[in-house]
Amino acid sequence: MDQDLCSTCRNNLCAKKVSIFSSLDDRDINNIVKLTGHKNYFKGDFLCHEGDLSSKLFIVNEGKVKLSKFNKDGKEQILRILSNGSFFGEFYLFSDNEPYNFSAIAISDVKICTLSKSDMDVLLKDHPEINQKILAEISRRLIQTENLVQNLSTNDTSSKVAYVLLKLSERYGRVENDQIHVEIPINREEMANYAGVTRETMSRKLSSFEQSGIIRTKGHKMIIIINKKALMDLI
Repeated sequence: MDQDLCSTCRNNLCAKKVSIFSSLDDRDINNIVKLTGHKNYFKGDFLCHEGDLSSKLFIVNEGKVKLSKFNKDGKEQILRILSNGSFFGEFYLFSDNEPYNFSAIAISDVKICTLSKSDMDVLLKDHPEINQKILAEISRRLIQTENLVQNLSTNDTSSKVAYVLLKLSERYGRVENDQIHVEIPINREEMANYAGVTRETMSRKLSSFEQSGIIRTKGHKMIIIINKKALMDLI
């Protein structure tokens, strides 16, 4: 269940986190803050549903959000995991009332900032450099989606699981003593949904990778990648 926030941002930290606004000076950032809407969502809440008409840019201020698609049987396919400073809905800024082709779901309690399409239209007109950065981000995400689709099309479950581990390590990993410590933001069921495999297959492959010395698990929220090259060779 979402909750409206009565107060507006008291600082410009939210806008400064967002890559597309990085070239703006403090005055412009403050102007963006004045236009920004604010809302809290609890873990499990939907920020938007697939098919909803698009009307705003969403910015993740705190917490984590997953973008997912569901088939007619309710099977989930996770497309992307977003955290602090990430945004979504940018593609729809260039179209009129197009429905979202994904659902956005809070995977933790989150604080979300929003900018309406009409306000973004003004910002894009006044700051063409933002437009270029959004187009660059759209291009990057299209490439990521193509890579995900290519990985999902394979029948090799080892490749699917390795791909997800590497993608999570890019965003949530830190290097310590030539190993990558990945703080996993999602549970095993969601990891399976991201990889396009069953939960049982995900657990079995993680155990196999661990027995082979490729990774080491530390509870349910930490995976240590010992041999990154071995994972890359599986893809």
